[in-house]
Amino acid sequence: MMTTSIKLISDGTIKRDGGCMFGHLPKTKWEDRIVTDRKNRMTLNLNCLLIQLAGKNILVDTGVGSKEMDGLREEYGLGPSRLIKSLKSMGISTNQIDIVILTHLPFDHSGGCTKLDRTGTLVPTFPKATHFVQRQCWDEALKPSERFQNLYFEHDFLPIEEWSQLELIDGDYEILPGLSVMVTNGPTRGHQIVTMNHGGERVAFMGDLVPTAHHLDLASIPAFDQFPEESLQMKRELLDRAEKEGWLLIFSHGTDRKAGYLETYNGKIRLRNIEM
Repeated sequence: MMTTSIKLISDGTIKRDGGCMFGHLPKTKWEDRIVTDRKNRMTLNLNCLLIQLAGKNILVDTGVGSKEMDGLREEYGLGPSRLIKSLKSMGISTNQIDIVILTHLPFDHSGGCTKLDRTGTLVPTFPKATHFVQRQCWDEALKPSERFQNLYFEHDFLPIEEWSQLELIDGDYEILPGLSVMVTNGPTRGHQIVTMNHGGERVAFMGDLVPTAHHLDLASIPAFDQFPEESLQMKRELLDRAEKEGWLLIFSHGTDRKAGYLETYNGKIRLRNIEM
């Protein structure tokens, strides 16, 4: 009998402006909860999810990756890429990844899809994997507006199309029995979260819809969400459902609290943190 497992792994950390992470909320609303550096940047994890299901190794998001970024590594406080090392520590090589699911295509979620080989040629990091991306997300990444041009880099994702490893999907979609994606738009057009049934419960990798536990607050929506009102509506609906149905929520940029369950305590919703 094939076993099913999930493991949260990391590509390292990234630093993002605290104000940008909380959108229209003034600093007085969040500064007591968040530690920032002298440049007002908060440290975020680059969390990825390894799922082993039906004899397949499935990776959700790929972090920033190891490529040079024309000075952006310093701007975003990026250290060495850790994703491949994390996989190797679990006995999994890049050749053994069968499926990659991308919540969306900004560099901090898709950068690890590609790498430079020994000749300096750009190639897919996971040469045998099919990469699932929403068509709307792909189209938008190819022609981002001036507001978001600094978040998308074609060298992160174009090679997966050139190597015939791209699977464009439209709307909610079942990748494998028990493993699905759900379109939430909000952060970008075609943003998707990943849900699966595991051990009798529903697990949801929230992407940038709820990037950290601090963003469980409905009003906390990053400034770089393209459609904040859609994010708000989807958060309201999904978090209500998650609390009622006992979902395990996993946060793509969570640091101290990477995953947990929503519970009602003294009439208020709070997160029961768990280690992964």
